[in-house]
Amino acid sequence: MIYKFNHFIPVVDPTSFVHPQATVTGNVIIGKHVYIGPGAAVRGDWGQIVIKDGCNVQENCTIHMFPGVTVVLEEGAHIGHGAIIHGAHIGRNVMVGMNSVIMDEVHIGDNSIIGALTFIKAGETIPAKSLVVGNPGKIVKEVTDEMIAWKSKGTQLYQSLPSQCCEGLEACDPLTEVEANRPSQESQYQTWNAIKNS
Repeated sequence: MIYKFNHFIPVVDPTSFVHPQATVTGNVIIGKHVYIGPGAAVRGDWGQIVIKDGCNVQENCTIHMFPGVTVVLEEGAHIGHGAIIHGAHIGRNVMVGMNSVIMDEVHIGDNSIIGALTFIKAGETIPAKSLVVGNPGKIVKEVTDEMIAWKSKGTQLYQSLPSQCCEGLEACDPLTEVEANRPSQESQYQTWNAIKNS
């Protein structure tokens, strides 16, 4: 659902996809080829949220802030299932792992990877190409070029998802048994194989 709040209407590029079970409220600007998954709450009621081109905000993520703050997800940011971004700036091509919490005034440098379940306390600055894990989050090493390539391929898969959702996602009633002519599972891998081999 998309909600106007205090005269602010969210802006969503037509190449992006916001799942009907996600909630986008108020002062939110969503760029091109962005995927917002079901259960995500992107709440621009007290400040602004800018989600730039090619980002994905997966299922059950929360993006919010204290009053007067702008949250920015730079190009290609990849926000894993259940993560919370509160008043932070997420750099270009960053991966935030599942159920991580990134607090206020955190700046995460480009091409960093934040491990699943990591907590980054308010005010931290994470340099570019850092691998961060733990609670509290600690830099354990520099991200390698191979890790960046792996992350980028995964993000490309999500960048292909908005158009697929617009074309092939529809509400339906479940079947009561498996169809004889059920599509092959291999068809689900076609996009991934094309990206992986590109």
